Amino acid sequence: MSKHIVCITFDFDAISGFVARGSPTPTPVSRGEFGPRVAAPRLLALMKKHRIESSWYVPGHTIETFPDAVKSVVDAGHEIGHHGWKHVSPAGLSLEEEEAELVRGNEAIKRISGQYARGYRSPGWDLSPHSVGFFLKHGFTYDSSMMGNDYMPYYARQGDVIQLDQPAQRGAVTSLVEMPISWTTDDAPHFEYMRTGNAVRPGLMNAALVLENWLNDFSYMKKAVDWGVLTFTFHPFISGRGHRIMMLERLIKQLKQNGAVFQRVDETVQEFRRRNR
Repeated sequence: MSKHIVCITFDFDAISGFVARGSPTPTPVSRGEFGPRVAAPRLLALMKKHRIESSWYVPGHTIETFPDAVKSVVDAGHEIGHHGWKHVSPAGLSLEEEEAELVRGNEAIKRISGQYARGYRSPGWDLSPHSVGFFLKHGFTYDSSMMGNDYMPYYARQGDVIQLDQPAQRGAVTSLVEMPISWTTDDAPHFEYMRTGNAVRPGLMNAALVLENWLNDFSYMKKAVDWGVLTFTFHPFISGRGHRIMMLERLIKQLKQNGAVFQRVDETVQEFRRRNR
């Protein structure tokens, strides 16, 4: 039987992303604060209205800075996934630092939700050569940081050897499920203006045009595969604003009309495992 799943996910960075980029001053901090104070309640209300359970990837910094906002996500029945402790990519950390970040973030998640996260999403969507091993060691069942497929989860490899002067050597396939993502289905590059040093990401695209792209991604999935998953990544401080949250509701309605089944990521991972033992 054909089934086409949509996973609505949120990276609940709050202020941590700005601080991690070296911008702890009042204006960037206020941009981040918009997420837990204004946007998250709107998005939770939207999910409740359409009876959608979503997955929220939350840094430990957000949990400990805005515990009431994160507890609201937990109480509404959404998945809490791991998103680092201080929103720093593990690719730039030492072995000891990476594992400490993983443990500290997961302890914060357990305190707020009563259980450890079983899903991880890297800040900045990059991993170190050691990340998959740490996920397996600490009991994670899936990661959502890589881009090796668009509609099909797959089992992540461990131990790749990648060098420019010789062919890549692929490592062993592990039991860790990879739930692939893409910048094309992330709200940040489309919508959020960012200025870091001399670099500028303009963002601020017309939401209706982005909506058309995203609906077409789902339509192509229905043509390409009998069973598949399309994962959208939203940030509350970005997609919780006026015309964007209206666009998100139109997206949900039109996907439902086109046969989409909305699921949490952890539930989708379990379904994938049953289908691919």
